[in-house]
Formats: sequence, structure tokens, C-alpha cells
Amino acid sequence: MYLLLLGLALLLLKYLAIDPVAAWSWWGVLSPFALAVLWWGWADRFGYTKRQESRKMDERRRRRLDEGRRRLGLPPLDKRQ
Repeated sequence: MYLLLLGLALLLLKYLAIDPVAAWSWWGVLSPFALAVLWWGWADRFGYTKRQESRKMDERRRRRLDEGRRRLGLPPLDKRQ
């Protein structure tokens, strides 16, 4: 996401002819987009995306269970589970 934002900022600076980006070649301005594509390809191929998604789902599940236990007057679950 950061690479896309950087790419958009550089593209806008190049389009508006704001120095020093206006003097850069288009390869330099568009390179963050290529890096973003490479990053997403790597993240999908090696499971980084799935691990992040799984971690978020596990955290939501834990919060939901802890909230239910709190409503019943029970202590939260141990963090190791």
C-alpha cells in the first residue's frame, strides 16, 4: 500500500512538473508501481497475505470470546491458546 501511495505521489509531482521529480525519468517515477506488483506477487506466493489474514481472524475470534466470557463474569482466556 505504501508503494502505491508513493507511486501516486510521484506521478502527481511529475504531472504537475514540480521539481525535483519533474526532471526524473519516467522509469524512476513509475518504479514504485512495479515494486508494488513484485511485493504482491511475493506475498501471495509465500503465504504472507494468508498469514496476515489468519492472524486478524484469530484476533477477532479471541476478542469475541473474551467479550462473551466477560459478559458471563468469567476471566478472559489465556493468551497461549
